[in-house]
Order: sequence, then structure tokens, then C-alpha cells
Amino acid sequence: MAAPKTILIVDDEKEIIDLLEIYLKNEGYLLLRASDGEAALRILEKEEVDLIVLDIMMPRMNGIEACHKIREQQNMPIIMLSAKGEDMDKIIGLSSGADDYLAKPFNPLELIARIKSQLRRYTRLNIPPVSKEHEIEVDELLINTQTHEVKLDGRSIKLTPREFAILELLARHRGIVWSIEKIYEAVWQEAYFDSDNTVMVHIRKIREKIEANPRKPKYIKTIWGVGYKVE
Repeated sequence: MAAPKTILIVDDEKEIIDLLEIYLKNEGYLLLRASDGEAALRILEKEEVDLIVLDIMMPRMNGIEACHKIREQQNMPIIMLSAKGEDMDKIIGLSSGADDYLAKPFNPLELIARIKSQLRRYTRLNIPPVSKEHEIEVDELLINTQTHEVKLDGRSIKLTPREFAILELLARHRGIVWSIEKIYEAVWQEAYFDSDNTVMVHIRKIREKIEANPRKPKYIKTIWGVGYKVE
């Protein structure tokens, strides 16, 4: 289960924070409170916050100043609140680094909806990409060079270390024909002898495991008189 999100409400009107606390807790959020921008900055030095609801008109440090300072260090979503609904106030709020703007008085349910929307957007944009640098894909065949796993259409295929090394070699250099001699020397790291049929035996075993019809291979092709390749 995902950890509950923490929302920081920054407003000098205690009644508004008390009201929002009821709605936020009903939605499963954790709540932190601050009455001005300076107090909000102190909280952010010590606490992990997922989203900030920030009033503009506050004593000591207003919301615009606080937003600028927060954006110097952090990029969580910020929703501005203001008793003023004029377009210029909205533009100033958004230009200071806020992600959304809501004029007072507002419906708490609308604010909750905007909080959810901003959290979804932030989470989606900040999901780290899944690294595929260790994966080689050949149609339905997936080779993970880090975990030494092979999957065919999602089904795990058990290969010996030598079989895996041969398959990886051919798949990594897709389209290039490798002679038996070069395969042997690359995988076994020793000189090849003409009478040695070790590579052919291993190729046959790999085909038996990954090919639907080993006699008509889809993945490891034989180039007669030259060697093998993965297309």
C-alpha cells in the first residue's frame, strides 16, 4: 500500500485550515499547517511534503515570496489561494511558480479535486523511466544481460551459462554472421580447433529451448558455410 500523501496548508485564517483538515483527513491525506510563508519554509526544512496549498495574502512573508523561495529548492505541486479573483493576480501567482490557482471563497470539494489532479500529474511526470539498457529484445524473445534471464513471450527459458553467452553474443550483434570459430573464441576465451563441434551442440540445445520448430528456426539462423546469426 502506498504511503499517504502529506499536504502542507499555508494560510493565516485558522478557520480555513480547520475546515480543510476535515476534508483532507477524510481522503486519507496527512496535514501540516503553517500560518505564513516563513513558517512554511521552516516546515519544509524538516518535513517531506507532497503538495502545498499556499495563500497569497499573509503577514511577514506572503505567498508570492514563499513560492519563489520554495521553487529555488523544491518542485512539488503548489496550489495558490487568494481572496482576489482578478486575472492579474492569477497570472502573478502562476508566474511565481504555482501549478494552479483558486480564488476565495472556494468549495472545499473543488480544492480536493485539484489536489488529486496535481498529485496524479506530478506522480506521472516524475516516475523514473524503467531502464532497458540491460535488455535485448528480438521479437518475442527478451534477454536480460544483467540478471541472465531469458523470456520467450513472457515464459522463462532456462539456459546454461554457455548457452546464454552464445545467445547474447548473437542477439547483441543482430544481423551479423558469426563463424563457429569466432563464437567459440568469444564465449570460451580460448583457441578453436577445427574438429571441435561444441558450438554446434550448444546451438542445437538453444534452438530446442527457444524455437517453436528447431528444424525451421526463427531466431538463430544458419548461414551455410559461414556461421550463425540472429536476424
